[in-house]
Amino acid sequence: MVDQPGDGVYPEYWEADVVLRDGGTAHVRPIHPSDSDAVQAFHTGQSQKSIYMRFFAFKARLSSKELKRFTEVDYKDRVALVITIGGEILGIGRYDRLADPEEAEVAFNIADAHQGRGIGSILLEHLAAAARENGIRKFSAEVLPENRKMLMVFSDAGYDVRRHFDDGVVSLEFNIDPTEKSRAVMESREHRAEARSIQELLAPSSVAVIGASRKWGTVGYQLLEHIIEGGFTGPVYAINPEALELAGMLSFGKLSDVPDPVRLAIIAVPYEEVPKVVADCAAAGVKGVVVATAGYADDGDRGLARQRELVRQARSNGMRVIGPASLGIVNTNPAVSLNASMAPSLPRRGGLGLFSQSAAIGVALYAASSRRRLGISTFLSAGNRADVSGNDMMQFWEDDADTAAVGLYLESIGNPRKFSRLARRLARTKPVIVAKSDSMGLQLPPGHAVRTTQAPPGALDAMMRQSGVIRVETIEQLMDVAQIVAGQPLPAGADIAVFSNSRALGKVVADSAAANGLGVERIVTDVDLDAGMSLALPALRQSLAGILAADTIHAVVVALLPARGLTVEKIAGVLAECSAAAGKPVVAAFTGILDPSVYVEGMVGAESAVHSVEDESAGGSVPCYSNPGAAVAALAAVVKYAQWVDRDKGLFVEPAGCDAESVRTELEELLHDVPGEQLLQLDPVKAATLLSHYGIHVVPSAGFETPDEAVAAAERLGWPVVLKTTDPALRHRLDLGGVRLDIQDADSLRLNIIQMHRALAPYGSPSMEVQTMAPVGQACTFRAIEDPLLGPVISFGLAGDAVNLLEDWAHRVPPLSGADVHDFIRAPRAARKLFGYQGLPAVDVAALEDLAARLTRLKDNHPEIALVEFNPVLAGPRGVSILAADVRIANAAQRTDSARRAMRS
Repeated sequence: MVDQPGDGVYPEYWEADVVLRDGGTAHVRPIHPSDSDAVQAFHTGQSQKSIYMRFFAFKARLSSKELKRFTEVDYKDRVALVITIGGEILGIGRYDRLADPEEAEVAFNIADAHQGRGIGSILLEHLAAAARENGIRKFSAEVLPENRKMLMVFSDAGYDVRRHFDDGVVSLEFNIDPTEKSRAVMESREHRAEARSIQELLAPSSVAVIGASRKWGTVGYQLLEHIIEGGFTGPVYAINPEALELAGMLSFGKLSDVPDPVRLAIIAVPYEEVPKVVADCAAAGVKGVVVATAGYADDGDRGLARQRELVRQARSNGMRVIGPASLGIVNTNPAVSLNASMAPSLPRRGGLGLFSQSAAIGVALYAASSRRRLGISTFLSAGNRADVSGNDMMQFWEDDADTAAVGLYLESIGNPRKFSRLARRLARTKPVIVAKSDSMGLQLPPGHAVRTTQAPPGALDAMMRQSGVIRVETIEQLMDVAQIVAGQPLPAGADIAVFSNSRALGKVVADSAAANGLGVERIVTDVDLDAGMSLALPALRQSLAGILAADTIHAVVVALLPARGLTVEKIAGVLAECSAAAGKPVVAAFTGILDPSVYVEGMVGAESAVHSVEDESAGGSVPCYSNPGAAVAALAAVVKYAQWVDRDKGLFVEPAGCDAESVRTELEELLHDVPGEQLLQLDPVKAATLLSHYGIHVVPSAGFETPDEAVAAAERLGWPVVLKTTDPALRHRLDLGGVRLDIQDADSLRLNIIQMHRALAPYGSPSMEVQTMAPVGQACTFRAIEDPLLGPVISFGLAGDAVNLLEDWAHRVPPLSGADVHDFIRAPRAARKLFGYQGLPAVDVAALEDLAARLTRLKDNHPEIALVEFNPVLAGPRGVSILAADVRIANAAQRTDSARRAMRS
């Protein structure tokens, strides 16, 4: 919390950097009493018309009483937010709680010069989020009819706005709880703004290299040389106070000496000079900076402090930051032709977009793509990823016509919830390949707010799979897959043919394909490639075309041993021609080539794994591998992705009977006096009541102290009953005497209580309860947690050894579509027991799916619910029974992907 000289405090996350509609950045924060002079300057800078629109009268200046009221608020009943660039206030939004404690009046004032940048919409989102935290559910406002821009802010926000005209004023009111429409509006605005922001960086109208040098081998020298030799289409300016001429052109001593606007600055100066350079960039109206300088998060706590200050300084002045320690950026579009990187030359143009989080990996990515002759659309090395991230690049790539597939190498994921949302949307139209080391886990890059994950192992990978991401381990595997998706059609199914000039090799490849989940429909090994070029190539073409023509064949793996007189280019040309004609993918593995450089331009040594050989006459390319295993693994990954794309994703529909408002009211009452993030475990009655609002019903139970109380409870619940201990470790253990089933009458119950007391004496004689006897079924367990990074995480498994010993869990990150829920219940390895096993009947899987959908919605809608565990859930042939529910709540922390737009901090 942040203390203010006024009457209250506000959470730190109420302050946020945001991206405006035009791609620039600004800072949102609560107003301070010290803002009095800035508010007066903002007011006097407004036109008479704007002042009249806000106050319904003209005020040349605000009185001291008005300034005091406007700037001193309690951050609860009265909240005011300002949005600033370089310390200057561009807009003010405020609410005042009315007599109805759930309603507040809201008002906005946007600077004339900055209207149309989306400032009003951003302030509304942040005000609404703050109001909801303070128990306000409805906003109202009075707007003059001629104030069309403000009326549009309200009507376009996605809320259900009710309006009426009275006494010359338009009165509006609307509920501010997020809706599907309001979330969609926010995400659409966020997408446009962030994509525009990256567009400004990757396609600048002009570039300046600050720290340009004439000394060969220095970073400043190479960056300037690469931009010029890459053929950048806009003006390039060299900034160096000690040189009059660099790279054959006039050099400027400082940025302010440049006569024309500079949109992108490449910074290659020592880190102690960077703050002054960034300040110069802000004064010159630069849109973004690429910081090649190291010495930030890579330099311990001192470097972390420098990095945080760099980001704060840049964003508060409207600029984005790539880096620090960035390798640079590349855009191969001929209209831009930008190589502002350490890469020696502009890559060949193509459809693959690349993102790397570190300079070292960026070098490896560039080298791998060049070696494989893969064409690049755009490339960005984020270095320490202090600001611009992979999420930003996905926003840009979604709309980029030059990009057909994307590859990201991630060392950390700062906002996994947003990553999941963006990747799912992007993967519907463009393959998303992510290389992530197993040791990465869930973490933030150095220099960002610290949050510790509590997500179970496997949750992050599960999130990627459900989002359609093609997950790989290494750069080489990323390129293996990219080689296919960047130049081949997606397969329509998983059935393939294996084509080889060796029976033994063909069998090995077929076995590998089957192990990777591919169906091998045909193995063809009768083509003779030693018959000479004039006979071998036509025979190859005829045989392969016949195979591809079959409706049952969706792709072909060609695995060939060296043939006399035939080069890889000649064979690959035929393969590319056949693939293009059939519209089906063909991948080739050339095994046993002793000197690959003779056959394929750009191959560097026999260890190179994948190469693309283009056939210009056929208008396509074919992925070529030296290892058949790599070819098969890459194709299998693409097949799984194609199946994800083709599959009906289902709808994100809330199950019937979910009452979110009742749960919200109960949570507010329960958490009213609970301090901070302290966990509160609900007693069984309160837990059951809370869950019932989402149509989740727990089999009733009752504790007791004496046998008479137990009998009375059983009479109330209805016979037969179950007797069990409340000890968490024993309550499910029939084998240890913690459970006794099917007790039919009072005498049996009294006897069983005595016997259980004896059996549990070694464990301290824990307390007991009776419960309604549920139908028998397969024991399952559900768990839902609120993770600081991933947000809600839902887990499912079959109770007992499967989850306790073998960790056979399925994990998902909400929201879940119908298809996601379907896959979720079937994901554990032991899930086959749900569909009939060893003579047992199949369970009601639809009822399990319904319970999963309800739990998912409950957890997604209410972050205050810190943990829910159902253990066991008995799934029978008809319906499911929840025998025990553990529910724990806490005052919710801010989710990483919340109902207000904010840049990662």
